[in-house]
Formats: sequence, structure tokens, C-alpha cells
Amino acid sequence: MTPSVPSSARIRIGSAPDSWGVWFPDDPRQVPWQRFLDEVAEAGYAWIELGPYGYLPTDPARLADETRARGLTVSAGTVFTGLHHGPEVWDRTWAHVADIAALTRAMGAEHLVVIPSFWRDDKTGDVLEDRTLTPAQWRDLTAQTERLGREVRERFGLRIVVHPHADTHIDTEENVNRFLDATDPDLVSLCLDTGHYAYCGGDSVKLIETYGERIGYLHLKQVDPEILAAVVADEVPFGPAVARGVMCEPPGGVPALEPVLDAARALDVDLFAIVEQDMYPCPPDKPFPIARRTREFLRSCGRPGSPL
Repeated sequence: MTPSVPSSARIRIGSAPDSWGVWFPDDPRQVPWQRFLDEVAEAGYAWIELGPYGYLPTDPARLADETRARGLTVSAGTVFTGLHHGPEVWDRTWAHVADIAALTRAMGAEHLVVIPSFWRDDKTGDVLEDRTLTPAQWRDLTAQTERLGREVRERFGLRIVVHPHADTHIDTEENVNRFLDATDPDLVSLCLDTGHYAYCGGDSVKLIETYGERIGYLHLKQVDPEILAAVVADEVPFGPAVARGVMCEPPGGVPALEPVLDAARALDVDLFAIVEQDMYPCPPDKPFPIARRTREFLRSCGRPGSPL
């Protein structure tokens, strides 16, 4: 029998402005960016995402100074896209992506999280477009996402990781599978958000085991099953659902994160696992204790010789 060789792959745990109730570049209900950086470092995280572009300083030199002073490193930037609208939205999309990709690259990160546009307004619930894409829109979505992956890689050296998200067209197991089957693995990877996927009825462990080669990044999040059932029954939009507390503190919700992390370890690849507990809006003193407890919980999910 060949002796087992310990894996050198790492799961690197981080957090994001989202876990501090930050959804917008500027909002008086959000904590100031300096406080976010101070608290995320004090809570025990070494990696962060940029969050909404303009929340953290967009000057690379200043942001590098601020993060370095706190022992923090950037893992990814985030962009929102409506690529199912086809080539006619490309120029507008690229103008949005380019600045964020440039800052992400300047900060030494290698990933760009791509979130599809919402089919209904996440605040008012107003229906913006049909929740089901036509075959032509699916072709535009996949073709334009591949184009984005190619351009971002060639111009900035980044890899896109597409984020299935509630109230978007890439949400359920069926739609995620359809998207993955129709896109080039060399250009398009997935950011599996465990909370959003559970919100939409998906099984994260099954997805990792089925499409493991497509998993390029993780967001760790849980949903409260009782609140989720009411949200689904009442057809509540995502924003008000978050305000109800549908995204909850681990380990009190679903999916259980230990099996997800075990499945991710089995892939034997380096992965970021970024904690995101949607809490917009929230009192300014609420996020830090949750973030610290979550970091301790995730440490308990590690293995001897492979801590998280």
C-alpha cells in the first residue's frame, strides 16, 4: 500500500465588508472603512475582499499602506454584471470592470468575483425583468461571461469566479449546472457561496463533489431555515430577507460548514474561503463579536496539521 502523503493545499480563511453590513460605497448606516479594517484584523482574519468599489480607498498605494499596517491582504475584488443582455452592454460592463480589476491586481489578488444582475430590485421587490432567461439570453450570458474571463485574464492576470446569487438568473442547482455545462472551464470558474446556494435550494457538498474542477473560490455563509421558509413562502426579495435575518451566524444555520470544508479539502487545491454574513443594515457594534466568534468556530473545523 502506498503511504498517504499530506496535502500541501490550503484553505485560506478571510472576511469581507459584507460581514460588517457594507453593501454600498457610501452609506451613513455602514461602519467607516477604517473601523472595518481595524475590526476584521482584530477578529483574526488575514484576508479580505475589496467589497463595493469605493468603500475602501481606491488609490492602490494608500490601500496597500492601510492593509499592510493591519496585517491584511486582499483576496479578490467584486463586480456586478448583466451579461445576459448581450454584446450591446459590453462597453458599459467593461468600464465598470476595468477599474475594479486594476485595483484588485494592484493589491496582489488573483480573483475577481462576478455577480449576475438581479431580476428584481433587492430593496423594493420591483420586478425588473423575467426571472427565467430565454435560450438566446442563456447563449449571451455564457458567451459574454467567457469573453469577460478571457479579457480579465489577458489584461489583468485575474481569474473570474462567477457567484450564484439569490434573485439572479444563476441561482438554483438547475441553473448553476446549466451555466457550468455551457462555459469553458479554462475561462470560467465558480465562487460557491454556501448561503446563497442553500437559499436557492442547492446542496453545496453535492456541487463540490460533482463540479469540483470548477470550484475556484468559496464564500462561507449560512441561512436560517425557518426564516428562509417564510421568505420563500412570502416571495420576499433578497434585501428585505436579509433584514429579516435570513443569513445567520455559524454554526446556527444551514448548510453545515464542516462537510463543505471537508469536500473542499478533498479537491486538493488551494482555495480562499471568505466569510460573508449579509447583515445590511445593522447596528455598528453588531458585526465584530459575530466575526470573532465565527473565526473561532472555523478554527474548530480545521484538521491537525491543516488549520483553518
